[in-house]
Amino acid sequence: MKLAARIVGTEVGPLAQAIDARWLMAYAAALGETDPRFFDTRGTLVAHPLFPVCYEWPAAVAARERAIPSEVYARVVHATHVLTIHRAPRAGETLLTTARIIGAVQRAPGAFVVTRMETRDATGNRVSVTDYGSLYRGVALEGAVPDMVPDIDEATAPEGRLPAAGEAAVAANLSHVYTECARIWNPIHTDLAVAQAAGLPGLILHGTATLALSVSRVLAACDIDVTRVQRVRCRFAGMVPMPSRLDLRALRTGPTLRFETRCAGTTVISRGAIDLV
Repeated sequence: MKLAARIVGTEVGPLAQAIDARWLMAYAAALGETDPRFFDTRGTLVAHPLFPVCYEWPAAVAARERAIPSEVYARVVHATHVLTIHRAPRAGETLLTTARIIGAVQRAPGAFVVTRMETRDATGNRVSVTDYGSLYRGVALEGAVPDMVPDIDEATAPEGRLPAAGEAAVAANLSHVYTECARIWNPIHTDLAVAQAAGLPGLILHGTATLALSVSRVLAACDIDVTRVQRVRCRFAGMVPMPSRLDLRALRTGPTLRFETRCAGTTVISRGAIDLV
């Protein structure tokens, strides 16, 4: 199966998303957050650091539908995630997201493609930027040249074993709850027939849900306020079945929290980093 490198440069948007309090609160609730700031509508609600994945989703889908054939998309896995937060989203505003495929390169497991989602507010100021890395397993990339390799700002692998930083339970129904609360729908997470047809052993948790749970637990373990998160980086290294349990390991070095996430002894998030302000 093949994918043409000329998809690089494909752009969609800007697509508008109205941010409301109900959405912000639902996302935090899906992750089991209990900090009252996530639910207090008397002032400015605090947005979870990973909430940008919610308003980015429609633009990501539109870019995929424009550039990636459906038979190729069936082979995709979320490989890397680099989120930079310029400011937190706010209830009552409309945000505009543009998605652009910024790079593609052939790797041994398949074609690696990076899509950049850039979100601005009504005044044109940046709110967030995400570089979303997708690996199309077993797919050959045709026509790639060296300068098409994406510039991915990944965290370096931590030296030695990170200390334990808590755990997170993954309920049997979490992917269904997360789908509705995040408004992110991908049937491999909620439709068993679709998941098995894709070659999966069963339903798996969204990569962004795994990352969001990891960020929540690591921040809590290290007693860091969620509003201090400026950037989140990671590689996805494995799947999370349901029900299961996530084991977190983390270490703070200056303004950065290094972390990794395991499930049943297998690393599912590697090279995790949370950069703080």
